[in-house]
Amino acid sequence: MKIGTWNVNGIRAREAQVGEFIAREGPDVVCLQEIKAPPSKVPPSLCELEGYWCLWHGETAYSGVALLVRKAIAPERPAFVHPPFDLETRIATCELGGVTVASIYVPNGGKDLAAKLRFLEAMERFAADAQASGRPLVLCGDLNVARTDMDVHPKERKAGAIGQLPEERALFERILAHGLVDVGRALDPANEGLFTWWAPWRNLRQRNIGWRIDYVLASAPLAASATRCRVLADFGTSDHAPVVAEFPAAPSAGAANGASAAS
Repeated sequence: MKIGTWNVNGIRAREAQVGEFIAREGPDVVCLQEIKAPPSKVPPSLCELEGYWCLWHGETAYSGVALLVRKAIAPERPAFVHPPFDLETRIATCELGGVTVASIYVPNGGKDLAAKLRFLEAMERFAADAQASGRPLVLCGDLNVARTDMDVHPKERKAGAIGQLPEERALFERILAHGLVDVGRALDPANEGLFTWWAPWRNLRQRNIGWRIDYVLASAPLAASATRCRVLADFGTSDHAPVVAEFPAAPSAGAANGASAAS
């Protein structure tokens, strides 16, 4: 199973690039964030993309997520769900082979830090409930938190900066504590230049002066099988890069349950 996640910063602005990304990578699941469009305004070339079941969950000019699932791995349209803490069209989930996959766009927090912290707290409860029920998760998206100082270029590290606050990082770790693994960092633990977002000025992207705020978090049994998790740092004109994780297969629900019970 190959899963791609990308904050596109406007689906209409990135229509051709999203199509190119999907054609080039052939992901089984595509998680998009910040689509900034209701379903009626998603470009026709993407809205009902051939070979995929598509959910577009957004509003005009703001926020929004999408989930696209290859029909080859889901012969019938999956049930797309929005958990109760979905505010401002920020999360969509579906179940594939006993695994719940989510596309998530956490609030930035610059205008309302309290709302961001509430969203992260709700994500923690969601992860805890999944772990308690033995339901494996793959949480993908722009989580708007740089997990550690290593996930921010030294020139961008700032005490008190939103996205680097101790309380945000503590909540991130509490989410992970419910049986989840940061797949990108697990597969590339020593890379101090592993970033997914760059401010769009002063050639910061070309100089790789960025932050890592886009993630694939997976339940431990599934994460342990991951073979690759790549940041496509040179692709596209969004201020975020796509992240693509590859797993040999989704675990059976029974195997996941057994692993969860043993942990």
